[in-house]
Amino acid sequence: MDLSVLSCGLRGHVTYAPDEADLRDRVRTDTPEGEAWRCLRCDDFVVGDPHGSGPAGRAPSVPRGRALRDELIMRFLAVERVLRGLVFVAAGVVVWQFRDSRVHLREVFREKLPVLSQLGFNVGDSKIVHTVDRALGLSGTALMWIAVALVAYAAIELVEAVGLWLGHRWGEYFAVIATSVFLPLEIYEITEKVTVLRAGALLINIAAVVWLVWSKRLFGINGGAVAYRAERESESVLTVRRAGE
Repeated sequence: MDLSVLSCGLRGHVTYAPDEADLRDRVRTDTPEGEAWRCLRCDDFVVGDPHGSGPAGRAPSVPRGRALRDELIMRFLAVERVLRGLVFVAAGVVVWQFRDSRVHLREVFREKLPVLSQLGFNVGDSKIVHTVDRALGLSGTALMWIAVALVAYAAIELVEAVGLWLGHRWGEYFAVIATSVFLPLEIYEITEKVTVLRAGALLINIAAVVWLVWSKRLFGINGGAVAYRAERESESVLTVRRAGE
């Protein structure tokens, strides 16, 4: 499947009339329906007036080819960050609301433990029960800071999501740094207990860091920002038409 054609089908074409006469002739043609201009994304001719005009250097940057595939991956990562952020926001709100009623809840919880035992639930060996009991025993101040930490982590995830979705350079750096900072914690958690959720999250984050650093040429890797901009410029329709025809 040609992602450029698919993207144009969903978003519409983007045409541009460069001021340079020789280049203008290469991206324009006449048809029985009128003049047509090459789309900056899919490179097909589109009948009608161009969406913009001016010097070729000021043409809009339209992702195509590899850049379009990269954009799709980044938006997948952005959605994953949003979902994770929402989960931590919800957790932070629950902990915040719970901090003032923990004593009453602990009394109720302990009153119901014998009922669980009668139903055949092994209370003594249950990690869930022990975890809940420890949480109920925390002070209000401790729970407040836990809630703040959860919301702060959610905010980091949501900032990552915005930067990745928009495809901004700062968002790529922020995502790599923020994700790398929490990798040791995720590795520690998985050494304590391996679960599908933990393993999946760890693999996604490691792959995201490696992919962003290499493909986006961050921190001077793989040629750095200069090579990255040159690569994107070499893929543009105007550059290809100027060099090849």
